[in-house]
Amino acid sequence: MGKTDFLSPKAIANRIKSKGLQKLRWYCQMCQKQCRDENGFKCHCMSESHQRQLLLASENPQQFMDYFSEEFRNDFLELLRRRFGTKRVHNNIVYNEYISHREHIHMNATQWETLTDFTKWLGREGFCKVDETPKGWYIQYIDRDPETIRRQQEQEKKKKQDLDDEEKTARFIEEQVRRGLQGKEQESPVYTELNRENDEEKVVFNLNKGASTSTAPQPKPGLFGPSGLKMAGTAPTVKRRETPPASGEAKEKKRKTALEEIIEFEEGKKKSARTDYWLQPEIVVKIVTKKLGEKYHKKKAVVKEVINKYTAVVKLIDSGDKLKLDQTHLETVIPAPGKKVLVLNGGYRGNEATLVCINEKTFSATIDIESGPLKGRRVEGVPYEDISKQA
Repeated sequence: MGKTDFLSPKAIANRIKSKGLQKLRWYCQMCQKQCRDENGFKCHCMSESHQRQLLLASENPQQFMDYFSEEFRNDFLELLRRRFGTKRVHNNIVYNEYISHREHIHMNATQWETLTDFTKWLGREGFCKVDETPKGWYIQYIDRDPETIRRQQEQEKKKKQDLDDEEKTARFIEEQVRRGLQGKEQESPVYTELNRENDEEKVVFNLNKGASTSTAPQPKPGLFGPSGLKMAGTAPTVKRRETPPASGEAKEKKRKTALEEIIEFEEGKKKSARTDYWLQPEIVVKIVTKKLGEKYHKKKAVVKEVINKYTAVVKLIDSGDKLKLDQTHLETVIPAPGKKVLVLNGGYRGNEATLVCINEKTFSATIDIESGPLKGRRVEGVPYEDISKQA
């Protein structure tokens, strides 16, 4: 068996070593050759083929860098589109999957020095939506395919039609309830006098049967049937004046109308609708992260724009600087009692309110709703994180 045989131990060892990824420092992008160790890379750099490639690159280095940059960008975006679609994903996850391919374009041959620079460039050029979080940079691919855009427009059109149908149904129900209330006559209570024919006769109330009138007890029939004298002496029915029920009992016993049931159902549905995002435009927030330095720590700002529900562009009140921050870097601001606030979460989300008082023991507040169908309602026990001062 010769030394150059395919099944020789040396050949098998070389093939095993060449599998998988090698060190980046021993890779030549111009020749697209991966060396296994420092000695091999040194020998490659002194080879004639490598010298010829360097001469070609020295004539127009910008052209080669632009070519490698374009290849790197196209391959990266293609992987992002096929593998993750339009989902929000960490940039390092995509990059690790990209470099797992043996023949990939290395980043040190492109115009970007780091992955962060490449991520920022993707956001500036409009290829992806990028946002910075404490865990790093996240990217989201923007699909500009005509077929995808057409499909999204059809979905939005269908959603709008569904909303129109719901509004029509709600208006129809309200009209039916209004007509029902107009055609219904209000029942007025009837009062009767307490007539008593015999002053010596006892008045007995039968509370077990819940009767509105009370009668005197009648004798039970004997074994031989009722006595005629006893039947003749039976006390007549005594009528008493019916007293109107108390206001609280009347409200409890009064049957709810269809409109009241709909309003109660909507309120219960709103109270159960809590979300994990709370940012709203034109509210005052406080920066709590220390990663931006002491210059911005504990500073108050106004939310100017909300991006993807979890990110906001804020403008500092003192200096006027604009920052793009995640909601985890911000917290709500509670004003003095009597000031205007905006409800950010819960059943009254999006409604304006007035702060009545603050309960420091339970970290909650009491507010009066100032807008929406529930205007004028007082709500107690609202957590601090569900309201914030209006700008």
